[in-house]
Amino acid sequence: MSKILAITNQKGGVGKTTTSVNLAASLAATQRPVLLIDLDPQGNATVGCGVDKQQLDNTVFEVLTDQADISEVILPLNTHLHLLPANGDLSAVDLYLMDEIGREGKLLRCLAPIKDQYEYILIDCPPALGMLTINALAAADAVMIPVQCEYYALEGLAALLETIKKIQKVVNAKLEIDGVLRTMFDPRNSLSNDVSKQLMARFKDKVYRTVIPRNVRLAEAPSHGQPILNYDGKSRGAVAYLALAGELLRRTEQQKNLLALADVPLLTAETD
Repeated sequence: MSKILAITNQKGGVGKTTTSVNLAASLAATQRPVLLIDLDPQGNATVGCGVDKQQLDNTVFEVLTDQADISEVILPLNTHLHLLPANGDLSAVDLYLMDEIGREGKLLRCLAPIKDQYEYILIDCPPALGMLTINALAAADAVMIPVQCEYYALEGLAALLETIKKIQKVVNAKLEIDGVLRTMFDPRNSLSNDVSKQLMARFKDKVYRTVIPRNVRLAEAPSHGQPILNYDGKSRGAVAYLALAGELLRRTEQQKNLLALADVPLLTAETD
């Protein structure tokens, strides 16, 4: 059974797409089948995977508007990593879905035929709480929230958390926060350390132990159309995302074990 993870933060520039691309590549490097969904009209995750978004005949837009079958649009990047790409056409999806009943669940319905082919499905969300992000949250099992360890880091988090609560009540009761990811972290900067402490105090064990550092090679990789593992697998950025993949795998395994224990019937002592 696949785990669907929405990677989102309504504040831009926090490393959301960088995390989506590099976490997907790191999970795929562990020989697990992974699907990365670019749900941002900017198409940055698509470009970051080395795909020319301007040359695509079909994208996630055509899938969401019933103009193409999802299995025909997914692009294999390597043996274990596949991409559902996006480009600027996606910005018009709200107009197409305006009159559709249950439009907030459109992505979930589109994923139904293929989701069991993947162990992990990562959704790179746009930096806004619009219909695309709502579709991602409706389809997801959990949310990963990248947060930049700089001034105004917590800005917008309150609105995102409120949206998650509303989605839980109305559309997706099983949705949970998988974790908060500290990005662009510089341990020499007192502000980075202060923000990290604030996040730990607010989210406690929901904060991933892995921290994504500021790293020049990590920043360069998207312009070369490669995940950091391909561009410079020995860089601090590559090591950090491999560590994040490992932490996510351990968390998922722990959650499965807890669910399995919850299904075990309680034994009661028989009395004479």
